[in-house]
Amino acid sequence: MLLTHGANAAALPPVALTVGNFDGIHRGHQAMLARLVGEARRRTLVSCVLTFEPHPREFFAPHSAPTRLTSLREKLELLAAHEVERVHVQRFTGTFARLESALFVEQVLAKRLRARWLLIGEDFRFGAKRAGDISLLKSLGPRYGCEVEIMPVVTASGVRVSSSAVRAALAAGDLASAQALLGRPYSISGRIVHGRKLGRELGFATANVQLRHNRPPLSGIFAVRASGAGASPLPAVASLGVRPTITASGRAVLEVHLFDFSDDLYGAHVRVEFLHKIRDEERYADLETLKAQIELDCQAARSFLLEHRDG
Repeated sequence: MLLTHGANAAALPPVALTVGNFDGIHRGHQAMLARLVGEARRRTLVSCVLTFEPHPREFFAPHSAPTRLTSLREKLELLAAHEVERVHVQRFTGTFARLESALFVEQVLAKRLRARWLLIGEDFRFGAKRAGDISLLKSLGPRYGCEVEIMPVVTASGVRVSSSAVRAALAAGDLASAQALLGRPYSISGRIVHGRKLGRELGFATANVQLRHNRPPLSGIFAVRASGAGASPLPAVASLGVRPTITASGRAVLEVHLFDFSDDLYGAHVRVEFLHKIRDEERYADLETLKAQIELDCQAARSFLLEHRDG
């Protein structure tokens, strides 16, 4: 998959294009990507996704923006897995935010990306103050040789599939509903970094997974499966949260205790799939009480993973 940035991409081949944040790459996104890739092949165009970094809502209201479901790296990996040939990452800046709708179509879609076919959702808006809409796109498309198609809403069990719906399910600890919306278990990936090594002292060595953002969409203690630590995914228990018994920093940490595993993982890149929530985080009076609870969490995780090992 080709990754491009900025304004230096005009010499590349014309594209079949879709535009959006694509946070989480849920089943609605997947349906759109399948349509994009199929139509690109039919028209002998390059399939291309235009996405933004940071998320526009993070730019305008960083403290109230929704939590991210995927880091940029995770998003790119998922787009590649869905056979997208090119991703153009547009840096979302003040200058870009002020770009008028018609100029966005001319400068970005037509000239920079050379879009010949454009697939967008029913609620797509663009340009300064989100003034651009579908009718404007359809009126400007013929001027630049670009056909516009509208993607219908995708539903699952009567619920509209959206990043917001996934976030709500994760925040509620409803991993089954999140998985139904995503079409896969929710996961976080990152590099293993050094921590305080307190888990080792308590008898439960943990791998600390580096988080790209300090506001993950879920928290608590989970039965998980970790890929990247061995030839096949490994069963584990994970703690994702601020560790109230250990520190008052308020910074989120993802710690994973791999069952029956003792190899050195520092520097490895792992993906942690969240399969079942065991409980919320709690603050304990002392480390001995915490240690006893970790033992119970391990038992609960092992039991769940054993029962659902074919799932």
